[in-house]
Amino acid sequence: MALPGAQRGADLSAQNGSSGPLPNSDLLVRAARGHRVVGGQLLWYARDLAVLHERRLVGRGGSIVTDPDRLVEIDRRRMELVLAIDDWVGRNVPQHRLGVTLHTETVGAIIDRLAESAVRAHHALMTLGADDELLHSAWHHLAELADAYDALVGDVVAGRRRLPEW
Repeated sequence: MALPGAQRGADLSAQNGSSGPLPNSDLLVRAARGHRVVGGQLLWYARDLAVLHERRLVGRGGSIVTDPDRLVEIDRRRMELVLAIDDWVGRNVPQHRLGVTLHTETVGAIIDRLAESAVRAHHALMTLGADDELLHSAWHHLAELADAYDALVGDVVAGRRRLPEW
């Protein structure tokens, strides 16, 4: 994740709700945490994914979901959101196809993992002591995912990598 004021990933100045570059990790993590951010549909999807992870992992609304049928429904909804993200990316992010290295994971899958990691890191911050290794591990994991996402976005926009079509 970038320092305040630092530009990371794709240029966000042209982004709107229906087309434009991919948001950077800072916006995605802020959206996942429920902060008001302007930047388009992918940020709404990131928030929706985080809410589902909260229900599954930390008990959004009072208790952790343990009912197998509800867990299946949460996972089904997550997959729908991942596919919606991937569809949006396929329609709105130009990519070079010839001679470009293929990335092994879709943007939807990466945003799902970022949302889950943001939920885990925030939960650790709220429940663990400042010297707890799990707290530091959770935030380190989130930072690594965010950096990897931003590097991928930069590579896709620059034509050095392409995303899978499935």
